[in-house]
Amino acid sequence: MSEQQQKAERKLLRRGRLTDRERERLAEGREDKIHERPLPPGADRWSTWGEGELGPEPRPEWLVVADGAVDSRLGVVKTGKEADVHLVERWMPNEDAYDFASGRFDADEARDPDPDAAPGVPALATCLLAEKIYRGNDHRNFHRDASYLDGRRTRESRLDRAVANRTRFGLKVIAEQWAVAEFAALGTLWEAGAPVPYPVQRVGTELLIEFIGDPDGSAAPRLAALRPEPDELADLWGQLCAALGYVARAGYTHGDLSAYNILVHHGRLVLIDLPQIVDLAANPHRGDYLGRDVANVTSWFAARGLPDAERRGERLLEDLRYEARLS
Repeated sequence: MSEQQQKAERKLLRRGRLTDRERERLAEGREDKIHERPLPPGADRWSTWGEGELGPEPRPEWLVVADGAVDSRLGVVKTGKEADVHLVERWMPNEDAYDFASGRFDADEARDPDPDAAPGVPALATCLLAEKIYRGNDHRNFHRDASYLDGRRTRESRLDRAVANRTRFGLKVIAEQWAVAEFAALGTLWEAGAPVPYPVQRVGTELLIEFIGDPDGSAAPRLAALRPEPDELADLWGQLCAALGYVARAGYTHGDLSAYNILVHHGRLVLIDLPQIVDLAANPHRGDYLGRDVANVTSWFAARGLPDAERRGERLLEDLRYEARLS
């Protein structure tokens, strides 16, 4: 590193900002320290918290962010054309269960609650996450990428050309763009107040997001699986209109909305699967995507008996175009 680069780095550090080199050094030190210990029984890896991109602040109170936490994969939530989703539990092992003499955790006590936990503090910190891993290039279907990626550009013309020409390198760029786009969209929409899962972190093409379901690991059902009564149907339509309003005011539309990527958890509607989110300011096909999103969900509600569904859908589209400032 040149003297000029060293001065620039010291200047950034004095301002409280970490340079890329300093981040790498800290990450390497953290990794070395963590891997001095073996994993406790039942854990698949040490927590990846602190790596890659992190979700917006303030972070939810339920989220476990300690460096000493571990991740356990509990099973598959769903598989799809673009990605697979696994259920992950992030939890803090009981430090008293670590035997320094043997260098191992006691298998029977690693998950025992801390008897000395202060009142009001969880005795064993734990949370459930959804781990979404995008498929490799050989297993993905890119036939729809072109129109979705219109308006998305990198900062390097070389990468843009590779994406446009669908070279092997370009396909790798596209694969990560989906993960980057979904993580960024979730963060933006979460901060805007939209009902979406909290985005915990992104490392490459792996996302960790809030698990929408029950503490026992039961996932919330998709809207498509429900047969709601008339009152519930009307309530869900109202929630959907409000949710899409948040999305439109943020400048987006879902891009692939249907009853299959909407969850309903104890009556609360949640939008999921947002890698193809469409920027309504930049994408030249914005009107088509917005109209299709509204038509898809309106058709489902109409088939379930929502009164005057066609007129409601037309009004919703008008409202969303207004919220998004589309002419």
